[in-house]
Amino acid sequence: MQAHDSILGAIGNTPAVWLDRIVASRGLNGRILAKLDYLNPGFSKKDRAALGIVEEAERNGSLKPGQTVVELTSGNMGTGLAIVCSVKGYPFVAVMSRGNSPERARMMGALGAEVVLVDQCEGSIPGEVSGGDLSKVDDVATQITVDRGAFRADQFHRLGNPDAHANSTAPEIWEQSGGTLDAFVDFAGSGGTYTGTIRGLKAVKPEIRGYIVEPDGAAVISKQALTRLNHPIQGGGYAMPDLAFLERAPIDGTLIVTGEEAREATRALAKEEGIFAGFSSGANLAAALQLLAGELSRMTIAIVICDSGLKYLSTDLWD
Repeated sequence: MQAHDSILGAIGNTPAVWLDRIVASRGLNGRILAKLDYLNPGFSKKDRAALGIVEEAERNGSLKPGQTVVELTSGNMGTGLAIVCSVKGYPFVAVMSRGNSPERARMMGALGAEVVLVDQCEGSIPGEVSGGDLSKVDDVATQITVDRGAFRADQFHRLGNPDAHANSTAPEIWEQSGGTLDAFVDFAGSGGTYTGTIRGLKAVKPEIRGYIVEPDGAAVISKQALTRLNHPIQGGGYAMPDLAFLERAPIDGTLIVTGEEAREATRALAKEEGIFAGFSSGANLAAALQLLAGELSRMTIAIVICDSGLKYLSTDLWD
């Protein structure tokens, strides 16, 4: 294997593993394939979207040489953009809620980003970022973009996000599964990973089923009443019913997991499979186990291991 010209060449082509131990220990039939995107350079799947957004903007001319890039983040997209911008020579400003784990801010700063932290809404809980908290972050990011004449990476709308997953994540998962997949499950953040991956998978096997995962109490895509704005699954579940990417994505079903189910599944990944992942990865696993215990018994499901457990050391995930 030849060396890459930069760290950007190391984004994608992550390994995948079968979670047969976890499935068997619970007496279930079927298989779960875990795509290890926490092994990207920024320790998350968002590296793919960050590179896709920047390169799309370079191609269409919306990002000028040396222009500042700004984006709101829970930490993962910001880390990916910090890496991409440092290599390509763009100043980068990451805007993040103080409710996200502080190690994320320190990592972005170490990678050269200017990090702007935004106070949570009154009554919000540290470690549990709500849609209201995200709205405050968006307001600050929007103002910084205007003040600095910056390029807004806008992971919720720029097509470089889902396109990156359609062009890389989907074909990688399909090949690694040996063409055996029956379903794909993903926790809803921006919706980019789900939209791009299911689009790519259905292009090769239209009958593959796609499921969106949401947190209990904030499952608005599932048409459930909004009863809990705060939850511990960082990086998504913001109770945003109008995610632009999902409006154009095929969705065969939705699944709801509690914070405790996600926590237990994340710990199981570490203890039973040696995969040190974060909360949303546990949510994906918990949802996949629901399917194997029900309508998709004996079938094969793919999930993404979204980010690293290293980003949650200051939270109660590992208490």
